[in-house]
Amino acid sequence: MVEKLADLGFGVFLDLKYHDIPNTVAGAVAAAAELPGVKMLTLHTTGGLAMMRAAREAVVAKKKRPALLGVTILTSMDAPTMERVGLVGTPGVRAVALARLAKEAGLDGVVASAHEVASIREACGPDFLIVVPGIRPASASVNDQSRVASPADAIRAGASYLVVGRPITAAPDPRKAARAIAAEIASAEAAPNPRAMVAGLP
Repeated sequence: MVEKLADLGFGVFLDLKYHDIPNTVAGAVAAAAELPGVKMLTLHTTGGLAMMRAAREAVVAKKKRPALLGVTILTSMDAPTMERVGLVGTPGVRAVALARLAKEAGLDGVVASAHEVASIREACGPDFLIVVPGIRPASASVNDQSRVASPADAIRAGASYLVVGRPITAAPDPRKAARAIAAEIASAEAAPNPRAMVAGLP
């Protein structure tokens, strides 16, 4: 599937969220980086510093390598859900701490809720990529997400890229939904002093 998409000219966000021992993740990342068209791929920051560094080392010598993104706190998780799996503190505090760890490991950026973007941007700098899922236009259902934001809010917060799934794929008219989201993004980018760089929708 990745090869077919690459043949069509698409860049691929390979969101496989690797999470294993350092050696296993390094091998998986190295293999994924060889696939055509892969621009970004993900691994869980909760795998730890050694795992993230191993992933970075697996691709550091490649001339054309995908950006490595560390998944912080899933947008489906709130504080009670985190507590049940042993994560102490609020989603915001933990997401920023994990983003700092990802930067220390040499990753290119993180995946985080729009609610944490401004704090992560302040902690990790202007060049650190922040990919934001849980994007829901005002008219869309929240579904299983706990921490959502509109496209415009995520852009204004400083997101680098937005991940938009069901608001488009589950819409009665996906093309119309995608164009409406693209228009909202363009409007937010055109506002004074925009804080984000966003991948355009076709």
